[in-house]
Amino acid sequence: MLDLILLSLGLSCVAGVISLLFTKTPAVSKVIACIGGMGAAALSFAGGCGALFQAATYVSWVSPMPFANFSLLLNPLSGLLIAVIAALAFVAWLYGLSYFDEYYDKGMGTIGFFMNFFIVSMNLVILADNAFWFLVFFELMSLTSYVLVVIDQTKKSIHGGFLYLIMAHIGFLMIACSFFVMATTAGSLEFQAFRTFAFGPQVATVAFVLAFFGFGAKAGMVPFHSWLPQAHPAAPSNVSALMSGGMIKIGIFGICKVCFDLLGTSGGEVSWGILVVVIGAISSVLGVVYALGEHDLKSLLAYHSVENIGIILLGVGVGIFGWAAGLPWLAGIGLLAGLYHLINHAMFKGLLFLGAGSVLHATGTRNMEVLGGLARLMPWTALCFLIGSLAISAIPPLNGFVSEWFTYQGLIAAAMDGDIFLRIVFAFAVVALAITGALAVTCFVKAFGVTFLAKPRSAAAENAHEVPAPMVLSMVILTLACIVLGLGAAFVAPVIEAIGASMLQAPLIPVAEGVTLISFDTISVVSPLILAVLMAVIIAVLVLVRNAANAKAGVKQDPEPWACGYEPDLTMETLASTVGANVKNFMGPLYAIRYGVNRAAQAVAHFATRTINPEAFGSEPLPSTPENQTRYDRDRTHGIAPAEHHAPALSQSMLSIVSDLGAWFGRLESGDFRTYIVYVVGALVFFLALIILVR
Repeated sequence: MLDLILLSLGLSCVAGVISLLFTKTPAVSKVIACIGGMGAAALSFAGGCGALFQAATYVSWVSPMPFANFSLLLNPLSGLLIAVIAALAFVAWLYGLSYFDEYYDKGMGTIGFFMNFFIVSMNLVILADNAFWFLVFFELMSLTSYVLVVIDQTKKSIHGGFLYLIMAHIGFLMIACSFFVMATTAGSLEFQAFRTFAFGPQVATVAFVLAFFGFGAKAGMVPFHSWLPQAHPAAPSNVSALMSGGMIKIGIFGICKVCFDLLGTSGGEVSWGILVVVIGAISSVLGVVYALGEHDLKSLLAYHSVENIGIILLGVGVGIFGWAAGLPWLAGIGLLAGLYHLINHAMFKGLLFLGAGSVLHATGTRNMEVLGGLARLMPWTALCFLIGSLAISAIPPLNGFVSEWFTYQGLIAAAMDGDIFLRIVFAFAVVALAITGALAVTCFVKAFGVTFLAKPRSAAAENAHEVPAPMVLSMVILTLACIVLGLGAAFVAPVIEAIGASMLQAPLIPVAEGVTLISFDTISVVSPLILAVLMAVIIAVLVLVRNAANAKAGVKQDPEPWACGYEPDLTMETLASTVGANVKNFMGPLYAIRYGVNRAAQAVAHFATRTINPEAFGSEPLPSTPENQTRYDRDRTHGIAPAEHHAPALSQSMLSIVSDLGAWFGRLESGDFRTYIVYVVGALVFFLALIILVR
């Protein structure tokens, strides 16, 4: 299987170089890049899937430099990542057969070259088994993706690209330091030497923490997430699908590789798992909260990548905790949840980014406020986007529901088997995941409803059209993947669980029985297939009853919405700014934090841009966009103070602090529904922790 993957990488390189040679004939360059890329992706997918069912394959070629032997390792975990990236690469190239027509003036040869080598570099990072070459390919991955982010050469894309490059190198530095710590102790840069060396607890902890935050920066977890909602939307939409669905998963791969593989003989620490779970819970909640405040469709999806990385980290954190605590069955559930959600997120997030690209292709805008009514004009895009929205919202029986169900089982099982502190931590994580799920549903009701339903709110939306067949086919393929990974979960889960067992070197645990998923220890069962049948029957019955009742009463469908007796007009429609407005006000302090973090990151990127390219932003004191300024002004209108207004509060006197606390307690009985939401959430955490403690 390794030979098949290496052949695919060679084909990608050839396609990229030939594409670059035909730069002056963009149509030819596009066809060569896309067809070659699709062929290479098919070979990689076959090789990656084959590696899931085979023992690890290790090869090493001696280098003139003794520290840089070219070593490659293909095992079930790396095979999984390669298969996921290959699936996304195939649909991205297929999508590009039509979508890249808009990029002829940007340099199609450049896109074909760098996109092919971006995919090659991701695969080589996954396969590399030497610290030197791992870092070389990791840097190549960052540089090639940077070129794709800035390909439009607008102020926004250049700013987002530089911010991405800076954050990528911060992560690179931490990863390099982690490898240096292990290499100086083990006496070699070969990962094989790391595996066989018993690191002390202090050295292992330092190496893990550095690697966790370094790879976490690449994954886009909080607090290293600020680059993601600025870089991903700036890239071409099929590249955004590759970056969000594939590249950031290499951060998860790196965390698992360092913890379970390179530091495996050291045993690990329970504190590692707690750290990952806490960061995962924070990332999931903040990601979805920030997504809810976005009106740019691709920015909204980018923030949801932060959310879903958090959910993946919850599963991985449970796996690390169970492994370190000597509970292999718990570790197996956690890794199953994390790896399953890794696959699922790649499929539905790739689908949603392609859907957003189709909307952009048909209307020329990503602003949901000026869209609407696209479901009638773009039925295939609307249907695929709807299924992707249901999947990412964890609605049964689609794939997002399955992986989040396993995540809940792992978190609850960890809470039941820990001490008081651990029970509280994992109870907090359960509540965070529940809040994340509720807000995700709200966010995608907004994303789909405002974009595709009601009536067009602009000439661009009125003149929209369905996208060409290659773009539709790409979305259909990923839509089917979301359905199959959900309905066929009982057959997919054992394969993923076997990957986790190989990482843990532990026996398999039962996770499925027939068409039913089961959870060891919590004794929970669910069947997505049976759920699908029941839901279909219930929906069909309800539709028949409604139609019969309407026919009996003589009710006819009115094309205009009910407007309480007033004549309907466009000003009465639900817009992106109104959906979730109460949640945004309630979460005001979190948005203030976001502005503080983003402005700090913008200042760094602005400084770097002026140093490298002084003309990039002209004489602006701080890079900004009309969209950011509009959001900034709107949030001030809604009572969300910008971050710089909070600076004096940090140095105010103790008397002022006491006064503010008194005013806050005075609002407890104000009748404000937001206060009661806090009561409900707090009570939920308290009683859940109490039930677990009593058990």
